[in-house]
Formats: sequence, structure tokens, C-alpha cells
Amino acid sequence: MNGTVKPTVRTRRPNYWLTALATLAFAVVFLVPFVFILLTAFKGDQEAARLEFSLPTDWQIVENVQAVFEARDYILIIAFINSVVLTVASVSLMVFLGAMVAFVLQRRAGRTTGPISFLVLSGLIIPPAVVPTIWVLQEIGLFKTLLGLILVEVAFHLPFCVLLFRAFIATVPRELDESAVIDGAGPVRLFFRVIFPLLRPVTVTVIVVQSVGVFNDFVNPLYFLPGEENATVQLTLFNFQSQFETQYNLLFMDILIITIPPLIMFLFFNRQIVAGMTSGAIKG
Repeated sequence: MNGTVKPTVRTRRPNYWLTALATLAFAVVFLVPFVFILLTAFKGDQEAARLEFSLPTDWQIVENVQAVFEARDYILIIAFINSVVLTVASVSLMVFLGAMVAFVLQRRAGRTTGPISFLVLSGLIIPPAVVPTIWVLQEIGLFKTLLGLILVEVAFHLPFCVLLFRAFIATVPRELDESAVIDGAGPVRLFFRVIFPLLRPVTVTVIVVQSVGVFNDFVNPLYFLPGEENATVQLTLFNFQSQFETQYNLLFMDILIITIPPLIMFLFFNRQIVAGMTSGAIKG
């Protein structure tokens, strides 16, 4: 009887120290500032001005929420409407344009594919120029308009969407395209009836990531959509800040209110975001 030595399989033990260190770092970087904002938003005006990390002695949750919404003739409600319209329109254009450009670059390789891909990458590397963009918007009559800001948001965020869609389309078998063409499908029908329904995971990722980015955008509305009647939710933070005084309780309450929609989206679509970001890398 020949004795055989079975190889020992080493099982990796979980590194509890690394887990504890990562949890501590997460708590320090994210939870501690969030708790400070939360506590300050529930305080009175004078107590919040001290900026102390302590429980409120007089809880004024309802009063602060009411004051934030009533500031400047309920401008926060108008800002929410503007931000929702801006986000929905911008993200819708990003999804359709990004998917179509990525499909053409991935499936219709030619002489222009290289230069166009270079331009897409340049959109991620080269910082946007504010003054020339304002000049262009003024020349076409779209400065200080919601439509102009929508086009700006699409232009600034489209390269990232194209790269995500292109990585995912690379995992779709070309045999599906050939079968659809044999059945008589044209390019438009091929894309919308065959390819686009398969892009659901990465589409959810693009929608959630870009919606949060556009909804929380502060710089672009400040530059390209000035004016109180055109305010977005991030610009309402100026309602409680002045040259000589800042109402920290109302400022932090405003931050909490405008943070709720993006936070809910991330909580519900966290797995879809990770799946859409990694699917192209795993399958390709």
C-alpha cells in the first residue's frame, strides 16, 4: 500500500485588525462629521454658533426645518424643482448619447475611432474652461437658462458614461448583432431592440452615479445659471450665510435636507452600482 501525502490546504484567516482599522477610518472620515452636522442642525441659533460637538440642550428640529423651507419665499422648493428637472434631463441625455456613442466606437471600428476615443479621454483629463463656455452660451442665447446648464452637464459628464458603456458593450457577443442583421434589423433597431436592453446593469450605474453628481453639483449652476430665480438646491446654502453672520443650525439643516435624495439612491442601488462598474472588467 503506497502512502500518499495529502497536501495541506491553508485557509486564510480574516484579518480582524485590518477590518477594525478600516471601520475606524470610515467612522472618523464619514460618520463623525455627519453626526456633528446632525447635532448642529437640531440646535438653536446661539447654541449652534458655538460649533460644539454636543447634544442640543433645546431640540428645534421642526422649527429649523420650517425656517429652511420658508427662507426667501420658499426658494428651496423652487430649487428642488430646478434640480430635479436638471438631473432628469441631463442624465437621460447622458444615457442615450453615451450608449449610442459607445456602441459605435466598439462595434464600428474605423479610421475615426482612434481620434474620437482620444477626444473622449481628453474630456476626462482636460479641466473645463469656464470663461470660453460662458462666451459660447452667450453667443447661442443659452446663458442663464436651464437648457444651457443641461447641455453643460451633459458635455462634462458624457466621457465617463461613454467609457462605462463601451466596456460593457465589449462583453456582448457580436453574434447577437449578426443574427439581428440577418433578420433584417437596421442599425437603429439593432441598437434599441437588441443591444440597449442588455445594458441594464451599467445603465443603472450611470443613472445613479450621474444623478448624484448632477444633483449635488455646485460649481456649474453657480457659473452658468446665476440668478435667484434659477437657484438649485446646492445654491440655497447661501441663504444662511452672509459677510458678517452664518446661521449654522439652518445651514446644516439645509445640508441634511438636500442630502436625503442622493443618500436614498445610494442605499437602494449600492449593489447595482458596484455590479455595473465591475462587469466590463470581469467579463472582458
